[in-house]
Amino acid sequence: MSERLRSQQEPPPGGDGRKSNTDRTDEVLVALRRVIRAVDLHSRALVRSHGLTAPQALVLKEIAAAGELPVGGVAQRVNLSHATITDIVNRLERRGLVVRARSETDRRRVLVRATPEASQTLKRAPPLLQDAFAARFAKLADWEQTLLLASLQRIAALMDAERLEAAPVLAAGTVEEAAEAPAGTDGAEDEPGTL
Repeated sequence: MSERLRSQQEPPPGGDGRKSNTDRTDEVLVALRRVIRAVDLHSRALVRSHGLTAPQALVLKEIAAAGELPVGGVAQRVNLSHATITDIVNRLERRGLVVRARSETDRRRVLVRATPEASQTLKRAPPLLQDAFAARFAKLADWEQTLLLASLQRIAALMDAERLEAAPVLAAGTVEEAAEAPAGTDGAEDEPGTL
């Protein structure tokens, strides 16, 4: 067999022609980093443009959609702890975006309502990152949704993160940190190529 033909049929030295584990690992890590950066950049843009963190916007959106809710009801709807929701509602109340009022039918219950200013803020705010994701994810076939879910759950397990408490909100840092972000956050983006 000629040398030229043999070199075309044989894999390069040190490999079998397929991607190495290192290459695949790097590709997975790059994809994860892109997701993390997308969440971070969206979170910063939301704070910079509307003075709201993603958890604050999510809570405000739920309250406005329901009309009025007890704090516990908000916590159930957004899958966050009662303490975290109380802190977020306190911050929203200080900004004049929600008010607390006693229920007219049961004076023992305190309900949270969005103010007219909150409605205007929500109209101007961009959609939350998880809203766009959820809309695109819903369009996938069931098998593809299941495949993605299984893959992400496996990645969480590989990173020893499957037991960490998490809410269905895409925000930079922990939900508690994101809920507390000051409205004056500068929102400066990472330099290209930085972690």
